[in-house]
Amino acid sequence: MTSATNKKTSKPEPDLETGHLWQRPGFLIRRLNQIHIALFFECCKGFDITPVQYGLLTTLNERPGLDQTSLCAEVGVDRTTMADVLRRLEERGLVKREPSPLDGRQKLATISAKGTRIMNEMYDSMREAQVRFMEPLSAKERTEFVRMMMALVEGNNQYGRTSLKHFD
Repeated sequence: MTSATNKKTSKPEPDLETGHLWQRPGFLIRRLNQIHIALFFECCKGFDITPVQYGLLTTLNERPGLDQTSLCAEVGVDRTTMADVLRRLEERGLVKREPSPLDGRQKLATISAKGTRIMNEMYDSMREAQVRFMEPLSAKERTEFVRMMMALVEGNNQYGRTSLKHFD
């Protein structure tokens, strides 16, 4: 048997109880994502921007002129989703896409002045969603929780539909 086969057939570590739904990490992560999205929309109501769209605007603000493939790796979404998100933001005048001077088939995305304005106007609301989400934890627990989430993402990055560049 190969080590890959052993990994697939090996049992979970004894300290990982998965019998009850509330003990399964995948269930809890999915539930936390639902809660976070609800908080984001509650705190950011009136802006009509999703968490993924806000992440994309933030990325383009920090790194203007990225192509779609690079944006996928920065934000962690697949090409189809990225194409749709870019199209929607472009239609609203929040993002501009222009052909690359090096390769006319490739389009480079930049955040528009309107996109920058909305991103900045939303910042306090977005931050409130993050703070409220983490509120049940102490400051030390928050730091540790984020560190552990980053370790899980880094250790499992290759299994996502798109690998995050940060961890490659």
